[in-house]
Amino acid sequence: MTKLVAPLLLALAGFVATAAHAQDVKRGEQRAAQCIGCHGIAGYQSSFPEVHRVPMISGQNAQYIVASLQAYAKGERKHPTMRGISGMLTEQEMADLGAYYEQHGASMIKPVADMPARQPSAAVQALLTKGACASCHGANFNKPINGAYPKIAGQHADYLYVSLRAYGIEGNRMVGRANGIMSAQVKPFTRAELKQMADYIGSLPGDLRVVPQSRFR
Repeated sequence: MTKLVAPLLLALAGFVATAAHAQDVKRGEQRAAQCIGCHGIAGYQSSFPEVHRVPMISGQNAQYIVASLQAYAKGERKHPTMRGISGMLTEQEMADLGAYYEQHGASMIKPVADMPARQPSAAVQALLTKGACASCHGANFNKPINGAYPKIAGQHADYLYVSLRAYGIEGNRMVGRANGIMSAQVKPFTRAELKQMADYIGSLPGDLRVVPQSRFR
């Protein structure tokens, strides 16, 4: 992991700059109308790049939401719908959306233990250790060491799997995610191994929720 320290610090420096925008939850709620059509419907699925449930973002770290939107806007994360949406947002609007979704559904959240009650099999634990997943996402995968990283405990396993695979894709104009840290982390694994990790992490309790919302508010 020592080789990753420098790029990690550079990445965090960029995220600190993002946090300079004052966040307004009420403005974020108003802007969220364009997010509800996918993220506010329980079980809603995306068909790009393959069929999978869209990620739960209610309860997610604000800083991470902003970083994700920035990556979509820059084309570092390749997704036509998300790039179109994020490309229309200002930095302030991204900050407001992050603030809104971080606290959204807070009343539904139950305390999550520091260590998962359901321990992985020895094989899966070996994979998680090899990937050093807990070093960034926390021992329970729900309390990252920094808000720039996502909570992943309880996230849809099929979404986690598609995301992990995307970090390993290079040179494709339509699919993939450019992130030096995550790309280096996923490359040593087979698809089957990535799926095993995604299935386990997705089975854990966490803060993430789908909070059903009507477009007509």
